[in-house]
Amino acid sequence: MDQPQLVDPHTEIRQEVAKLCAKFPGEYWRKLDADREYPTAFVRALTEGGYLGALIPEEFGGAGLPLSAAAAILETVQAEGCNGAACHAQMYIMGTILRHGTDKQKQTYLPKIATGELRLQAFGVTEPTSGTDTTSLRTFARREGDHYVVNGQKVWTSRAEHSDLMLLLARTTPKDQAAKKTDGLSTFIVDMQASLGKGLTIRPIRTMMNHNSTEVFFDNMIVPAENLVGVEGRGFRYILDGMNAERLLIAAECIGDAKWFIKKASDYARERQVFGRPIGQNQGIQFPIARAYAQMRAAEMMVHAGLAKFEAGQTPGEEANIAKMLAAEASWAAGEACIQTHGGFGFAEEYDIERKFRETRLYQVAPISTNLILSYVAEHVLGMPRSY
Repeated sequence: MDQPQLVDPHTEIRQEVAKLCAKFPGEYWRKLDADREYPTAFVRALTEGGYLGALIPEEFGGAGLPLSAAAAILETVQAEGCNGAACHAQMYIMGTILRHGTDKQKQTYLPKIATGELRLQAFGVTEPTSGTDTTSLRTFARREGDHYVVNGQKVWTSRAEHSDLMLLLARTTPKDQAAKKTDGLSTFIVDMQASLGKGLTIRPIRTMMNHNSTEVFFDNMIVPAENLVGVEGRGFRYILDGMNAERLLIAAECIGDAKWFIKKASDYARERQVFGRPIGQNQGIQFPIARAYAQMRAAEMMVHAGLAKFEAGQTPGEEANIAKMLAAEASWAAGEACIQTHGGFGFAEEYDIERKFRETRLYQVAPISTNLILSYVAEHVLGMPRSY
């Protein structure tokens, strides 16, 4: 009995993104990786194609597409050997302004983000002392008349050097004075270009992948009160509001990485001849690739389930977290299989495998670690006692 074939509603988007990515082959990314440079030309091309404004409503100059379309864009970017980490944050950060910002903030920023006139790439949340314990962050914004004075530090604030705006989470009420530890945190839009050198300092952090990570310091930095997003003290809720979308989009990127590794490994296994036969004829080569493919497909189904729930107006906390964990593990397994299939050649820069291998390893740690996802599932899905 024939099985019904599911129709991908975003086939045309995938095809067009693939054409765009073909203009940025492996040598483009290898040079950037060697020089630790930002992919300005690639980001400009995505912006001009309207892809980074995919989730911005049409009334603000965007495409007004659903989250599944954004996932298709980012998955394709990764599957074609490119790296969407340079710009993916813009897709989900802007949701905080869209859902909780004032009409003036939406009118001021969203159209310019859609056209690329402004980049909203930086997300200032994590701090050196608190890590993922967000409610314990120390960066403080003190209200003084018509502005706030911000002091503190953020770390792993990727793309800060290449962004015009930052979405910043800071305390506006000391933790010991807040009714709940999640209260007293506020979200701000920071004009980084105006603040740089005037209370804002950015220092690059060199990492094992070209992720443009930085640490950011605030020393009496002034933020206009009109740049407060939503209600003072409720910023933590606003940040949480976008995390399911973030995790689903990151999961889609991992699916793309896994597809790239699996195709690369399968092609090589068919072509490479050792001992007078293709290495893909050996089960020792076949099985890890086949298993990685099975892992990828299972994770992909969870991504689709989460996207469907999100677009139905439901909260896909379980699906988004599990999808992100399974997809990150699937991309890593596919990378392992790809390197093992290529042997020594897998470590050669010209094959792009070692670069993608380093890039995809990040997602078991960021934007949330696998252990915290497991804690979420244990507590919120299975009803076990909170472990932290």
